Parts: sequence; C-alpha cells; structure tokens
Amino acid sequence: MGKSTDRRWFLKSVAAVGAAVPAAGLAADSPHHGHDGPAARAGAAGGKPQPQVYCWLTEPEQAFIEAAVARLIPADELGPGAKEAGVSYFIDQQLAGTYGTMARNYRQGPWPEGTPQQGYQSKLMPQEVYRAAIPEINAYCSARYGKAFDALPPVQQDEVLGDLETGKAPLESVRSGFFFGLLLNNTMEGFFADPVYGGNRDKIGWKMVGFPGVAAAYGEFIDKHNVPYLAEPVSIADVQQRLVGVDEHGHPLHLRLAQKD
Repeated sequence: MGKSTDRRWFLKSVAAVGAAVPAAGLAADSPHHGHDGPAARAGAAGGKPQPQVYCWLTEPEQAFIEAAVARLIPADELGPGAKEAGVSYFIDQQLAGTYGTMARNYRQGPWPEGTPQQGYQSKLMPQEVYRAAIPEINAYCSARYGKAFDALPPVQQDEVLGDLETGKAPLESVRSGFFFGLLLNNTMEGFFADPVYGGNRDKIGWKMVGFPGVAAAYGEFIDKHNVPYLAEPVSIADVQQRLVGVDEHGHPLHLRLAQKD
C-alpha cells in the first residue's frame, strides 16, 4: 500500500472523528481544550497570521513532535500534512493549559491498565507524559541509529513510531503504546480542531475532508439527499472577528463552492 493510499485510508477513517472534534473545542470548559489565554488565539488575531509563541514545549520537544506528526499525517499530493497545519503548536497550547495538567479530570487512583473504552488511564498528566517520554525516545533512537528522532530519515522515523505503537521500543516512564496513542490522538485533534486552538492552520484538515466548520442553518437543504454540501470552511475566529456574515440567529452564512466534476 503506497503512501498516498495509506493517507487516504487514514483520513477516511478519522473523518467522522475530525468532524466531531471542533464541536468539543467550541466549549470553553471542555476538558480536552482548556488553554484559554491569548497565546491560544495568537494564530488568528485580527484575521491575520500572528507569531506563534510556544508556551510549554522545549526546543528538543518541539523538534520531536514536528517530525513525528509529519510522519503520522504526511504532506502529499492530497494536500498539506500535520506539520504544515501547525499541529505541534496545537499540542503545545493544550499542554500549557488545563488539558496538560488534567485540571478538570479525576486524578486520584487507582490506575489500572484499563480498556480503550475507559479513556485516559495514567497517574501522569499529559504534560508529564510528553516531558518524560520524548527524551527516552531520543535515547532509544540514538542507541539504535546514532541520532535523535528529528534527525533520522523518514523511513527510520516510521520504524521508531511503529516500535512505539507495538511496544517494541521500551520506555521507562510510560508504556510506549500509551504514548503513541496519546500522540496520535493529539495529532488528529490538532489537524481537525477549530483553528482558534492553534492547529488546523488555514483550515487544512477541514478543506481536505470537506467539513464546513461552524454550523450554519441547513433547513433549505433537508430535502436535498445525496448532494454534497460544499462550502468555504468557517472557524470560530471568523465569526468572532466578523470576517463572515451571520443570519438573524447568529449562524454563519457559508460561502458555497461549486461542485467539482
């Protein structure tokens, strides 16, 4: 299976998740999107790109995450990938806020292995997981290949990520599979969440899967079955900054796009 086919399958498999992620992000008190400071909105102030100042990740951690997310959702002929979408900055903003410290989550034990359906199961906060795991992964890479993860060629980076996913790369602080799952989930969130949270730059993820963003009024389309709803995506910041018009109920007026043949 080639890279483009792999990516197409991946995006199809997470499209439903991607459409749901922004809805979680809309809530200011969401336990998964809790950084409310000005840095979280730096990418869209005044409708213009702003400098993105990292709040939590160190430079080696940034280098690792940028390289890792670029392999999890790579750029190809289908469009830009996670690196271009600013996913590493999104992850930084989440780790710097209430998500990173689990400020709105139950944090008392016990901490059993659990099942995928039981959600986050670790006594470590996401901040601590990233801070502990990344240097251990770089040490694993140095021992195996002689270089840190971000300095490896893509083929070797894929091998390391595969070893993390399957548990073949043992980490001392956390299970490698647990860290891989956390990183993958955060990567998908950053690729598909509303750009107001620092990722999905230029609405890359939304454009790729045809998600229109903030919900509009769809009453006139109820009887139009099997007809794609193609529109220029609208973000929270677009509405807040009045970059798009709204109807009498505050719903954005989507700019419809012509259907491609």
